[in-house]
Amino acid sequence: MTQLISLTGIKPTNLPHLGNYLGAIKPAIDMTNQAEHTKGFYFIADYHSLTSVHKASDLRQYIYEIAAAWLALGLDPSKVTLYQQSHIPEVMEFNWILSCFTAKGLMNRAHAYKALTQDNENHQRDIDQGVNMGLYTYPVLMAADILFLKADLVPVGADQVQHIEIARDIAMAFNHHYGEIFKLPKAFVNENAAVIPGLDGRKMSKSYNNHIPIFMPAKQMQKMINRIKTDSTPPEAPKDPNDSLIFQLYSKFAQEKQVLEMRERYAKGISWGEAKAELFSAIDTHLSGPREIYDELMADKTKIDRILEEGAEKVRPLASSFLKEVKVAIGVK
Repeated sequence: MTQLISLTGIKPTNLPHLGNYLGAIKPAIDMTNQAEHTKGFYFIADYHSLTSVHKASDLRQYIYEIAAAWLALGLDPSKVTLYQQSHIPEVMEFNWILSCFTAKGLMNRAHAYKALTQDNENHQRDIDQGVNMGLYTYPVLMAADILFLKADLVPVGADQVQHIEIARDIAMAFNHHYGEIFKLPKAFVNENAAVIPGLDGRKMSKSYNNHIPIFMPAKQMQKMINRIKTDSTPPEAPKDPNDSLIFQLYSKFAQEKQVLEMRERYAKGISWGEAKAELFSAIDTHLSGPREIYDELMADKTKIDRILEEGAEKVRPLASSFLKEVKVAIGVK
C-alpha cells in the first residue's frame, strides 16, 4: 500500500503551553504512532517566526525549546522526520515561484492579515500599521512548505484550514499552466481535539496571558494553577464537575479511575484549594518524565542539532529533485 505523506509545521514562538500540548502536540504524536500507512514529516517553521520575532537570541532559543518539547513529549525521529525549515533553502525558491501564481485577493482574505487590518481600523490607525510583507504573504510560504514535499495530509486546527485551501488554490493555478505538477493537499482536522480552557476560562492562549507553560518549574506551575478562577461556593457544598475549569483540566491528565473518584468528591463537596492541589499533582505526575528529558536536551543541545541535521539530509534531496522538475516545467532548466 502506498504511504500517504503527512506534514506538520511547528512555529517556534516560545515554549508550548498545556493547551498546545493537549490540543495539537499529543494528537499529532498519537497519530504518528497509530498511522501505519502514513509517512510523517515535522518541521520547525523558523522563517515563519521571523514575521514577529526580531531578536536573534530569542529565535535560536525558541527553535531549541520547540524541538526539545516535541521530542520530550514523544515525537520519535526514528518513525518520523524532524527538520528545520531554514535548513531547506529550496523552499525559498518554491516560495517565489508560487508567489507568481498567487492572486493578491487570496492574501487580502487571509485570516491573520484581515484580523490585523481590522484591529487597525477599529482603533482608527493606518490600516496597514504593523503589517510586514512576511505576514502578508505568510500563506504563500506555508503553501511552499506543503507543496514541495507533495504532502497528502496536513493536520491543522479548524482555524488553519484556510491556509490549506490557499495552498490548493495556488497549486491549481500553477497546474493550469504547466500540467499536474503539484499534488493537491487535504486538511486533516481532528474533530476530537478539545479547546483547552486557560486560567480565566477563555481558550488557553499566550495572547490572553492565561496559559500555563508546559515545562515550567513545578513550584511555579503550582502557583499558576492556584490562580485559576473559582467561585465562592463553600468547601462542603456539592459542586458540578462539568462546570469546573479545574475538573476539565484534571480529566485530561488523570487516570480514568482518578477522574471517577474526583467526580464523587465534587458531588460530596471539595474545597477549591484541594481541587487545585489534585490538579497540580495530576499534571506534575504526567509531565515529570518528559520534563526530565526536556531539561537534558536543553542542557546539551548537540542531540537536537544532530536530529535536525539528519532530518534535513533526508528532506533536501526530495526538495532538490522536485525543484528541478518544477524549473523544467516553467522553462528555467
